[in-house]
Amino acid sequence: MLSAVLMTLAMTSGALADEEEALAWPPDALEQRGLAAVEPVAPVDSPTVVLAGGTVMTAAGAKHSPGYVVLEAGRIVDVGAGAAPKVDGAKVLDVSGHWVTPGLIDTHSHLGVYPSPRGLAHSDGNEASAPTTPGVWAEHSFWPQDPGIEDAVAGGITSMQVLPGSANLIGGRGVVLHMVTARGSRAMRFPGAPETLKMACGENPKRVYGHHKGGSPSTRMGNLRGHRMAFMAAAEKMDEWRRFAEKKADWDEKKAAFDEFESSGSKKKKGSPEDPGDEPVAPTRDLDIETLIRVLRGEILVQVHCYRADDMLSMLQVADEAQFEIRSFHHALEAYKIRDVLADKGVAASTWADWWGFKLEAYDGIQENAAMLQEAGGTPIIHSDSSIGIQRLNQEASKAYFAGQAAGFEVDEDQALQWITLNPAWAIGIDGEVGSLEKGKRADVVVWDQHPFSVYAAARWVFVDGALRYDRGKPGEPWSDFELGQEVGQ
Repeated sequence: MLSAVLMTLAMTSGALADEEEALAWPPDALEQRGLAAVEPVAPVDSPTVVLAGGTVMTAAGAKHSPGYVVLEAGRIVDVGAGAAPKVDGAKVLDVSGHWVTPGLIDTHSHLGVYPSPRGLAHSDGNEASAPTTPGVWAEHSFWPQDPGIEDAVAGGITSMQVLPGSANLIGGRGVVLHMVTARGSRAMRFPGAPETLKMACGENPKRVYGHHKGGSPSTRMGNLRGHRMAFMAAAEKMDEWRRFAEKKADWDEKKAAFDEFESSGSKKKKGSPEDPGDEPVAPTRDLDIETLIRVLRGEILVQVHCYRADDMLSMLQVADEAQFEIRSFHHALEAYKIRDVLADKGVAASTWADWWGFKLEAYDGIQENAAMLQEAGGTPIIHSDSSIGIQRLNQEASKAYFAGQAAGFEVDEDQALQWITLNPAWAIGIDGEVGSLEKGKRADVVVWDQHPFSVYAAARWVFVDGALRYDRGKPGEPWSDFELGQEVGQ
């Protein structure tokens, strides 16, 4: 059975290279209902701003001290060293004695789906009704009034990936958000960001479904069987759509020839087109399988909750067997043990600086994890997975950076900054737009009152798309009415 499915996958992956045939695959739920992805709310005010005189850390290999960054119409139009150029009509912000970096990006947040303040009534991060639920979307649970969102912005966060929880083998789609105020999650979507999918291995799924619910999976081998079965079903459905596409194309051709013959008034004779009969019926829609089909088509970036090195290797086997790619392992406390494999396969590791020991699979974490990945040529990322940690992601990167240096690993400051800017942008497919201070990119910029790797550093100004979204000196009205009467970001 498995060899037949693998043969199907090989056939379908080749077929997908043909653009015309790709159009025959099931449409995404948005496309099916004629709903285009809505652009984020336009900034209320995005004037031309020159940030002059500060230390500019680009996360693109260069550091300018002093340097400048010019923001115009929501984009970075100039960045460089020395005195800032004169720009007509620009507001010049003297940031001497400050540090300027790209906006920080968190690849692993549950804000909005596990809001803060937290309550059971709004605990919407895990659809723990079945081991695999790829058809659910975190976007549909996200609460944009979560006050933790503004607290994250106050910590320099300008984009984040909100994910379902890790109870399930396949927990559903994540959503990449831009940190702007809006009434609904759709309006907060980062423009053009690809879809993502949350998967999980190890202790969580087998504990939830085996130990707590007395079902399957209850072991790690049960986990892997569940993953393999889900993608086998998706491969079979892909083949069903491929066969339908072939039948439909053949029917369309015969129907066109028959209709033309009928309208011509010609008399029937040998060789005349025959009535092709009823139009072929499309396969039944299945939201779970359609998400996995899009993974197999390379349209969805896979994010996998995994702690142990052997579990990560097992998941890579599943990916190789089913012919899809894993974009990033999350938590990945033992990534250092297989850093050469991850570097070779181009799989990122979204991890913590020093959060471990809270369960058996989290016992082998080390502070040098990110630095060892960096030295091996991998793609280390520091994530939060916490409504508190997201407020100090710069400090988390700092801890991992200095631990690596103390252990003798050659990591420079720019690379460490990339762990919370450019690398996470790549992991969620938005690195062409954000993650570094470069001309043409979106003007997501943070100005810090001290070096961002200092424990005393605080974000002074935070710009999203060139609009000032946070000013530590003038907090203004809170985004969420849950914090009315309180001082936000202090």
